[in-house]
Amino acid sequence: MKKYAPPVLILIIFEAVAASLWLSKNNIFYLFNFSYIGLSISLGMFLYIRRYKHARRVVQLLVGLYMLVYLGLVRRENMQIEGFWYYLFTGVFEAATIHYAVAKIFGPLIFGRGWCGYACWTAMVLDFLPYKTPAGPRKKLGWIRYITFACSLLFVGALFVFHVAHLEDIMFWAFIIGNVLYYAAGIALAFAFRDNRAFCKYLCPITVFLKPMSYYSLMRVTCDREKCVSCGKCRRVCPMDVDVTDNSRKRENGTECILCMECVKNCPRKAL
Repeated sequence: MKKYAPPVLILIIFEAVAASLWLSKNNIFYLFNFSYIGLSISLGMFLYIRRYKHARRVVQLLVGLYMLVYLGLVRRENMQIEGFWYYLFTGVFEAATIHYAVAKIFGPLIFGRGWCGYACWTAMVLDFLPYKTPAGPRKKLGWIRYITFACSLLFVGALFVFHVAHLEDIMFWAFIIGNVLYYAAGIALAFAFRDNRAFCKYLCPITVFLKPMSYYSLMRVTCDREKCVSCGKCRRVCPMDVDVTDNSRKRENGTECILCMECVKNCPRKAL
């Protein structure tokens, strides 16, 4: 039964967050929201343990569609980084700020870049594209993400500086337009570089939050060096170009690991 400990632990963590926010905010939405996400992630981990090959995709669709359609379109909350800045500036501790705190700022101390592998609604679509493993070496374009990060901050900051009216409506349409632009850019980059995850590597502003905390992540893929035969298959199937055979925290692209477990599934010696 020890192998089922990780999904149980994740479920307990999310239920604790759900109950705490429900009681402190006196809003049952938080109980539903974090319980749903915790159950979805735990289900995916359970399916993975049971060797269901589409386990990660199940979680991606359950969580990604929930956040894109229900939270974003139905409840009209901007779940992009612009929404985080907006609610932060207004001092409102609502879904977007709570989501960022749990999933993208402090959560990565536990599960690293798991958000990118199991919940991101942009990657949810990009992972349907044909280039699941990079066709070439990683490009030195990661600096672009800092430009998109700064642009998102400047955009929301300008709305407050110039006292623009109807901010709620603007943020809703920014969510829709932003998603369209992200999907267009992500698909274009995927075909340009023959790499489904090119958007995640070079353009996504969220990684500015995710990468520093992921360095200290408790959940990591590690390698049993006694079993490893240095065949290189794990590197070839990794969508994020991570050297998982190096167990140090300074391993190449170590903060890029999305815990997709492709390396683990494809290791011929079960060394990972």
